[in-house]
Amino acid sequence: MQKMKTAISIDETLFEQVNKLADELNVSRSRLFVMAVEAFIKRHENQALLNQINRAYDDLPTTEEAPTRQKMRRRHRDLVEGEW
Repeated sequence: MQKMKTAISIDETLFEQVNKLADELNVSRSRLFVMAVEAFIKRHENQALLNQINRAYDDLPTTEEAPTRQKMRRRHRDLVEGEW
């Protein structure tokens, strides 16, 4: 995989925290930034998937549709009764 260099500007306090954590984890600052971005992207992808799942379930029947659903179930049961 090809590596790309980039420059970023961050607050001095954050820079010091990055250096400290990189030392604690025994990784380079570059590696720490890569790990952080990978985790952020994964979290974003997971949130996007969760949003898709939630949208898929948004169309669940409402309480007003309950009587119709009940009638449909009874009708379906009558149609398939004895077939299995």
